[in-house]
Amino acid sequence: MRASVFRDGLKASKSVLFLFLNTVIENPLEMHQVMVEILDVNDNSPKFPEENYTLEVLESAVVGSRFQIEGAHNQYFRLETEEFGEDGKIPFLVLQRPLDREHTAQHWLLLTATDGGKPSKSCTINITVVVSDVNDNSPVCDKQKYTITIKENVPPGTFLLSINAIDSDEGVNGEIEYSLRSKFRGLASDPFELDRKTGKLTVKGNLDYEEKQVYELKVLASDKGAVSLSTHCNVVIRVVDENDNHPKIDITSISSRIPEDAPPGTVVALIRVTDLDSGVNGQVACSVPSHLPFDLKPSPDGQSYSIVTKNYLDKETMHMYNITITVKDLGSPALSSTKVIHVTVTDVNDNRPVFSHSPYTFYVSENNKAGISILSVTATDADADENAVIIYSLDRTSGPSITAFLNVNERDGTISALKSFDFETLKKFQFQVVAADSGTPPLSNNVTVNVFILDQNDNAPVILYPLTRASWRLDATPHSRSHKRSCFSTCKWKCVHTCHSHSSKQNGISPRSVVVTEVPHSVLSCSMVE
Repeated sequence: MRASVFRDGLKASKSVLFLFLNTVIENPLEMHQVMVEILDVNDNSPKFPEENYTLEVLESAVVGSRFQIEGAHNQYFRLETEEFGEDGKIPFLVLQRPLDREHTAQHWLLLTATDGGKPSKSCTINITVVVSDVNDNSPVCDKQKYTITIKENVPPGTFLLSINAIDSDEGVNGEIEYSLRSKFRGLASDPFELDRKTGKLTVKGNLDYEEKQVYELKVLASDKGAVSLSTHCNVVIRVVDENDNHPKIDITSISSRIPEDAPPGTVVALIRVTDLDSGVNGQVACSVPSHLPFDLKPSPDGQSYSIVTKNYLDKETMHMYNITITVKDLGSPALSSTKVIHVTVTDVNDNRPVFSHSPYTFYVSENNKAGISILSVTATDADADENAVIIYSLDRTSGPSITAFLNVNERDGTISALKSFDFETLKKFQFQVVAADSGTPPLSNNVTVNVFILDQNDNAPVILYPLTRASWRLDATPHSRSHKRSCFSTCKWKCVHTCHSHSSKQNGISPRSVVVTEVPHSVLSCSMVE
């Protein structure tokens, strides 16, 4: 042989390779066909198309699934081969147990191909089995129940807490969205807001302890898988009371008109005080001004009060009261409220008429004109309305004759004389006037009236003695005007005679010397000499 034969370079379709040759022999010249079998020598190692091979397998693949490959084997996979004619053996990777990407995301296999030569030759390939994720894991919250306590006056936007959930899946299967759900059905309408991406829970609206003290929220954590998986956790939010409510006063009953003779302890009004806050913030103290004649009596429940009179009222002193009710809670700082009720003291006929003077003394000149007012009395009554309307009358017990010459105007107390008085007949008299109010029953009062009659010079002198002319004396001395009551400018003859006058002392009632003047050709007249 002049050269080596490279069997692998020949196109041999069968495992046995023959080489046909024609040979010539010269002596004698003959041609012979020679069949030469070329025997293979194991001089080539097996060879994979690639040094590394990656196979993606869904983690949801069922046990027994087959994956065509260039041959491999490990605890999860075994290698099976199938004859494919001239293509040789094709290895299949068979799944022996369930995959879990969250437990093992990749498997590394080394596939070795060994020929049957002696000595044998081999080659290897690195097979990487990538377990593809399937959305087979629900999100998991780090807490099943979150609890937080907040004050009721926190402003909107206040951060409360963050909900944390994880999903072992990857990609969109592991992306989580958060949402609030009602404990019963549908979306929650509570005053809170949850960030869908971050899970941050914040206050959305105003909280009011008096309206609701505890909120129970349901938070849903869902992944974004094609078939979404979700879980939920509970959030309990406890609202702490703040002193943000003023006490409230309700007037449940009121007697706006109280008689002044109402006994102490008379109920004027019934009130109820409430405070929507809790604890000391909801405890209240109620009061009325101490200088008023009213007091508060609490009820056993501590929320109702009676406003009662402390003592007797007097309309003549105060006819109306404005009672300011003050209620204050015990919070810090304390909040208070006030309400004013108006109480009118109604009059009771408890005051008698009172005369402006007692007794009255009047001086009346005689010869008064009958029917004309000669005097008046005035009385007042501290009561009101009909209880203060006064009617005047003469007290008939003063003597039945008093009404014969006196009359009183029942409305204004003006007293008129029914006849003319005569000093020489009646010098003084006394009577009583009655002032009665119009109340029921009426109250009255009497006053004594003393009347003195003033004399007028309405009587001429009368000579009483002597009755003879023997006692006359001649007196030529004229008397001046200052020495006589009856004045004469000149006189000639005067006779002194004892006279008596019926007038009062002022008018010559006391015994005096009386000058009787005789004027020629005229009648006699008298004059007193001082």
